[in-house]
Amino acid sequence: MMFIASMLIFGTIGIFRRYIAVPSAFLAFSRGILGGLFLLAFIRLRKKTAGEKLPAKTVIWLAVTGAIMGVNWILLFEAYNHTTVAVATLCYYMQPTIVVLLSPLLFKEKLTPQKGICALVAIAGMVLVSGVISGEAAKKGDISGILLGLGAAVFYAAVVIMNKKISGMDAYQKTTIQLFSAGIVMIPYMLFTGGVGSIKFDPLTVILLVIVGIVHTGIAYVLYFGSMDGLKAQSIAIFSYIDPVSALLFSALLLKEPLNVTGIIGAIMIIGSAMMSEMQIGSK
Repeated sequence: MMFIASMLIFGTIGIFRRYIAVPSAFLAFSRGILGGLFLLAFIRLRKKTAGEKLPAKTVIWLAVTGAIMGVNWILLFEAYNHTTVAVATLCYYMQPTIVVLLSPLLFKEKLTPQKGICALVAIAGMVLVSGVISGEAAKKGDISGILLGLGAAVFYAAVVIMNKKISGMDAYQKTTIQLFSAGIVMIPYMLFTGGVGSIKFDPLTVILLVIVGIVHTGIAYVLYFGSMDGLKAQSIAIFSYIDPVSALLFSALLLKEPLNVTGIIGAIMIIGSAMMSEMQIGSK
């Protein structure tokens, strides 16, 4: 239930983005800092300490990973601004396919026929979702949103790959450093682009920013990591797709952004192939 709750929370972030009238960089900054503060408070309440002292090399690696996470957030939030939540979410969930295709090069992992076929199916599904074949993407001006979503997927894949090189440390402590880094890296970016001065804070915007920072980041990560020990890896892989599926449903019900038939087929291909890629055929 904790894991499902975290996936449902993650699945609504696109809905909230629609109603937060601030630049994507500031939203990423707020999410990183508020989420980091919440996790830091959680660590202190749980352990009464800030956690074990980490080597400088590990801290730097986590900071770099966090910075990449911040770029990933900006691209995703911008994707929500340029296309539907459904299309942006499906582009973002090309991340497992990207990791699968890069694993043989980076980790010398064998690309099995099952994973190879699943990757091809996911790519074909992405083509259908994008509307490139039917020409709908060009009509709606969604191309930029699709490219931003795929860019976010690439940076998300980079975070996943880099996290594989970090093991043997507390997940909450690791994520706290990454969240703070994701937020801090936004500061020079916002100063350079000059977007901070144009932000207007009304009560609704402030409330939604706090919700995204505390609920969608801090609480969601506590639920996510807190459920890991009680679930098998395959269960985690399968239940993870509650996030994109719920995002599609929420966008259709709340934002009236349903996919067309071609898009629905593409969505099934992307999510289904990703699930099958992480499952072992014939396993008991």
